[in-house]
Amino acid sequence: MVTSSPMSAPSGLSWIDIVRIGLVQTALGAIVVLTTSTLNRVMIVELGLLAMLPAGLVAWHYAVQMTRTRWGYGSDMGGSRTPWIVGGIIVLALGGVLAAAATALMSVSATAGIGLAALAYLIIGLGVGASGTNLLALLATYVAPGRRAAAASTVWIMMIVGFVVTTILAGSFLDPFSFARLITVSGTVSLIAVAVASLAIIGVERRAKSSALAAAATAEPSDAKPPFRQVLAEVWAEPQARRFSLFVFVSMLAYSMQDLILEPFAGHVFGLTPGESTKLSGTHHGGVLVGMLAVAGLGSLRGGSRVGALRLWAIGGCLASALAFATLSASNFVGPAFPLKAAVFSLGLANGAFAVAAIGSMMGLAGAGRSQREGTRMGLWGAAQAIAFGLGILIGSGIVDLSRLIFTEPHIAYAIVFALEGALFVLAAGLAARIGATTEDDVRVAQPLAGEAFMEMEGSPR
Repeated sequence: MVTSSPMSAPSGLSWIDIVRIGLVQTALGAIVVLTTSTLNRVMIVELGLLAMLPAGLVAWHYAVQMTRTRWGYGSDMGGSRTPWIVGGIIVLALGGVLAAAATALMSVSATAGIGLAALAYLIIGLGVGASGTNLLALLATYVAPGRRAAAASTVWIMMIVGFVVTTILAGSFLDPFSFARLITVSGTVSLIAVAVASLAIIGVERRAKSSALAAAATAEPSDAKPPFRQVLAEVWAEPQARRFSLFVFVSMLAYSMQDLILEPFAGHVFGLTPGESTKLSGTHHGGVLVGMLAVAGLGSLRGGSRVGALRLWAIGGCLASALAFATLSASNFVGPAFPLKAAVFSLGLANGAFAVAAIGSMMGLAGAGRSQREGTRMGLWGAAQAIAFGLGILIGSGIVDLSRLIFTEPHIAYAIVFALEGALFVLAAGLAARIGATTEDDVRVAQPLAGEAFMEMEGSPR
């Protein structure tokens, strides 16, 4: 694909800057993981509510994230992403604390608690969308093409570190469980996250912009600001952007069905306490971290930053994830002796392998095409992920609720969801094979872009 974005110069971000951006992602992950793992388990197991309630709340926050393209477009046209990042994480932290308070309120008044939770998850969705989209767009804008995959892997690995540390520490402080402890832990995590993220991001973008290397690597914002619909249509017309959106949707649909049922599965089938199941979630994220580190390390030794190599890792990671879900689905045949922690850790390994490959590919494709569209592309893929997560959570939790009404054994409900996730990951592996592949559509789209770039260089009228 011909790239009209002039981003081939050295990076305007040092590795210290990239690690600081990673700290922001760590802070984001620390807040989000409590709302999507611990709170839903409390609603289902401790409060005895249907799984569709927390599923609906989390799906609601993902539905709000469909505005990601708008957040990315806003920073593309405005020329500054830091305010969106800082503002977003402050909003996210507020939503996280409100979500914990709403869960506690449900134990007294279900109606009032659900109403407050709906507001809290709306706020969470806005915060994640604004901050997360522009954080990745900042990387795509100021990191040179040869360094993007490694930079994205570093930032994502640091987010998983946030998941692991938060779930392990929070799990320790939650037992013996009480709603007061839940609110205290959530508030403490949110406060620390805001402080870390704010200190980490301040000054990073300003230095990148003022750097002579960054000035050579990125185009100055144009006075012309095309409307949002036009920019979105231009990005959607790019075949690679469409193909990657489809891969993101299917792979995230496959992954997300277990997002809200893994801890309830551990509680219902294996009898784990809230603290123990939260630590199990940490085991899963620990596996993701190790998988990401392994692929990133092997990739750096074997040319893994190339699109072709990343594609192979994505395919292998998806197939390994399918195998891991098949193993979890068959856990009841083994009984209490089933190595739950090992199986969950293996699932994390596979998830991490496909995720880091997909992230590297995403960063490589973000700068492909017209310049000043990086945020919009990131927003498009973020919206595809949000839609998939929302649907996956609703489908997975809905199947569990329906199956528990039909079958007396709780493990059957979870086995059905895990089997479906495995099948979807097989489909995602097939779609991953097309990432970065050049087709006739790519040539058709690239030729006009190359012509426009040439005319702009020559000063010719369009």
